[in-house]
Amino acid sequence: QVHLVESGGGLVQAGGSLRLACAASGSTFSDYAMGWFRQAPGKEREFVAAISWSGGTTYYSDSVKGRFTTTRDNAKNTMYLQMNRLRPEDTAVYYCAADLKSIPSEFKSMYDAWGQGTQVTVSS
Repeated sequence: QVHLVESGGGLVQAGGSLRLACAASGSTFSDYAMGWFRQAPGKEREFVAAISWSGGTTYYSDSVKGRFTTTRDNAKNTMYLQMNRLRPEDTAVYYCAADLKSIPSEFKSMYDAWGQGTQVTVSS
């Protein structure tokens, strides 16, 4: 079973940037599609981005498209989320997830393993 650990969260001013990382262990990283989700207080967990096993295909929610970029380095068993032009509404706990069926998806139910999350806070 794959084990996922997020890092890179923190406090940033609006307009700033952060880079999150998701390190995987315990299984063959390149077997999985991966996704990023986020959950703000009092709200449901929502899709942010997804990436195919090769990194050749990516998907983004409309709210982050053009500002966020997800990539992966299969040699390092790590996925990244580069977040630029951050807004206060981006404040949330960010989670990475692995889809063992290797189909990048915006649906939470498609993912089989989750990290513990990392807090991102954007001040206005």
